[in-house]
Amino acid sequence: MLTILGGPAPHAQAAPDDSCSPAGLASASAAPVNLAAAEQGGEDKYTTPNTTPIDQIDIGSLELLAPGKISVGTLSDAGPSICVNSAGNFTGFDNELLKAIAAKLGLQIEFNGTEFAGLLSQVANNRFDVGSSSITTTDDRRKTVDFTNGYDFGYFSLVAPEGGPIKGFGDLSDSTRIAVVQGTVQDDYVVNTLGLDPVKFPDYATAYANLKSGQVDAWVAPSQQAEGAVREGDGTAIVENTFSVNNFVAWAVGKNKPKLVEALNSGLDAIIADGTYAKLYVDWVPRELPEGWKPGSKAAPEPELPDIAAIAAENAENAGPTEATTPKSTLEQLGDTFFNWELYEKSFPELIKTGLVNTLILSVVSGVLGTILGMILAVCGISRSRWLRWPARVYTDIFRGLPAVVVILIVGLGVGPVVKGLTGNNPYWLGAVALALLAAAYIGEIFRSGIQSVDDGQLEASRAIGFSYRQSMRLVVIPQGVRRVLPALMNQFISLIKDSSLVYFLGLLASQRELFAVGRDLNAQTGNLSPLVAAGIMYLILTIPLTHLVNYIDRRLRTGRPADVHDDPLPVTVVEKG
Repeated sequence: MLTILGGPAPHAQAAPDDSCSPAGLASASAAPVNLAAAEQGGEDKYTTPNTTPIDQIDIGSLELLAPGKISVGTLSDAGPSICVNSAGNFTGFDNELLKAIAAKLGLQIEFNGTEFAGLLSQVANNRFDVGSSSITTTDDRRKTVDFTNGYDFGYFSLVAPEGGPIKGFGDLSDSTRIAVVQGTVQDDYVVNTLGLDPVKFPDYATAYANLKSGQVDAWVAPSQQAEGAVREGDGTAIVENTFSVNNFVAWAVGKNKPKLVEALNSGLDAIIADGTYAKLYVDWVPRELPEGWKPGSKAAPEPELPDIAAIAAENAENAGPTEATTPKSTLEQLGDTFFNWELYEKSFPELIKTGLVNTLILSVVSGVLGTILGMILAVCGISRSRWLRWPARVYTDIFRGLPAVVVILIVGLGVGPVVKGLTGNNPYWLGAVALALLAAAYIGEIFRSGIQSVDDGQLEASRAIGFSYRQSMRLVVIPQGVRRVLPALMNQFISLIKDSSLVYFLGLLASQRELFAVGRDLNAQTGNLSPLVAAGIMYLILTIPLTHLVNYIDRRLRTGRPADVHDDPLPVTVVEKG
C-alpha cells in the first residue's frame, strides 16, 4: 500500500513517447482550474453500499463464456486507459485493474479489440463477458447492460487550437465543427446537452488527427484520452473541462450476469484495500480525485494516494518556462505527421509479423470460399429452373446492397453465439466467412457475365457431338467464361485484401489484427499518422503486383502468346520435277 501522502514529489522521469506506457508521477495533474459548471445529478443511486468478501465468491456461478476465463472487449487506441502497447499487448489503466481483479478471483483474462460503437451491444449479446473502455455510465446505457461500481471518474475535456476563438464550451455553436467518437457519452453530451450536431469518428486517434489538421474546430473527449493525446508542438490545448460525479466510469456486463457484476465489485474493493489500485492509479493516470468521489463501493476504503496536486505543481515548477518554438511551415507539419522515418522503421516489423499474416489469411480464405460460392450462384443464376434462378438473384441483390460492415456484424454477432462451441467464441473465422459471403455476390455476377458472353454456338456444337447439357456447360462453356473474367476476379481479390480491415469490428485478439488495425494502434501509441501511411505502403506492396498481373493476364487473353522472333523458320520443302 502506498504511504506517500504528501511532502516533496518523488523524482519524476520524463513521460514516455508511447502513450500506452505508464508515465508515472511525471504526468501528475491537479484538478483542472478551467472547470465548467459541474452537472450535479443528485444522490448517487447506483454505487453499492458494500460488497461480498472475495473469498465467498463462487467462481463456478459467474456464467462466463469460457469456464475460468473472463472475455473482455476493449479498445486499442485510447491510452493511457485502454490501448495496445509497443509489445502488441492490450493494457492501460482500465485493463490492468481488470487483470489484478481476475488474479484476485483466480481467473484468467482474455482481451479482444473492437470498436466502441458496437461494444455495449456485443456485451449485451454475450460476445464478451465484460466491456472495458472508460465507459461513462448513463441511464440510457443501463437499459442495455449492467455496470460495476465506479473505478474512475470522468472529466469531459474540450480540446481546441491554441490561441483560437474557442475558450470553453460556451463558445461552441451551430457553425462549429465538433469532433466526437460515435456512441460515446461525449457524443450524447454534445447532441443532447449542448444541442449541437457533432462530426462523428470511429476512434479517438482519427478524431484528434482531424483537429490537428484543421478539418474540425474542436474535440470533446474523455479527459484521460485528451491528456494522453495532446502533445507539445501539436498547436492544441485542453481549454475547458466539465464533470458529473454521478456518471462515473465503470465496466459493462451483460444483464444476465449479476453474479459477475458482484464478483468484479468485490475484486475492485479488494485491490483498493491492498493498495494495488493506488499503485496502478499512480503509474497510469495520476490525477487529483474530485471532491465527493472515490472508487469502489461506499464501504471501500479511500485509496492512499500521494499528494498529486502538490506533485503536479512541483513538476510544473521544475520544468521551468517553456521555450518558445518557431511555428512549423505547412510542409514541415505534413512531413512530421505523415513521413516520420523513425516511425516507419518501428512500424514495419509489426506490420509484417502480425498485420500482413492476418491480412493474407483473411483474404485467401474468403477469396477461396467466395469463389466457390460465387460459381454456384452463377450456375444457379443461368439455370432453366426458377427454383434455382430466383434464390440466386435474391442472394445477390441482398449482399450487393448491404454495407460490408453490416454483414460482418450480422454474421459475427448473430451467427457467432450459435456456433461458439465450434469457434471458441472467437469471431476470426466468422469474419472470413462474412467477407466470403459478400465477395460471392460480386464473383457470382462476374462468372455469370463471363459464361453468358460465350457464343451460343459453343453450346450447340458440343451438344451436336453428343454432350449432355451439363457436360457442355461443365467442359465447354464454363471454362471459356471463366477464362474471360480472370482479370475481373483478380480485381475482386484486391478489394477483399482491403476489406479485410473491417473484420476488426467483431473484436479480435491482439495477435489477430490485420494491417490497418496494427497501423491504427501504432498511430494511437505515437500520436502520429506515419504508421498508417506505413500500413498503406504494405497494402500497395500487396496490390500493385496483383494489378500488373491482372493487366498481363488481360493482355495475353486478348492478344495471345507473342511471336518469338528467335524461332527457327519452317524448313523449305523442295519438290523435284520428274
